[in-house]
Amino acid sequence: MSVSQLALLIPITAIVIGPISWIANNWLRAKHGYPMEDYKSRKRRGASGEPTLEAERKIMLLTNENDKLTGQVGRLEERIAVLERIATEPAQRNAREIQAL
Repeated sequence: MSVSQLALLIPITAIVIGPISWIANNWLRAKHGYPMEDYKSRKRRGASGEPTLEAERKIMLLTNENDKLTGQVGRLEERIAVLERIATEPAQRNAREIQAL
């Protein structure tokens, strides 16, 4: 490849990279559920500043799921504490407690 061909390839590559990166960005945003951007204004479509009914519903569902998972984490921490106590106590004491049950 000669120098003149390389000199022509550099500006063409620079011009092509912008639209390809915009397409890739919007594809990833759409794939993961984010709102897409408008090409000219770079503003999100449908963003009026106030949450939509769908957005409020998602927030409510995520809040409920967060509360549920927080409760699960608390219960698991309690169980781990019991298991740690059992693992670190002498075997004789554990045997006596089991016999007492």
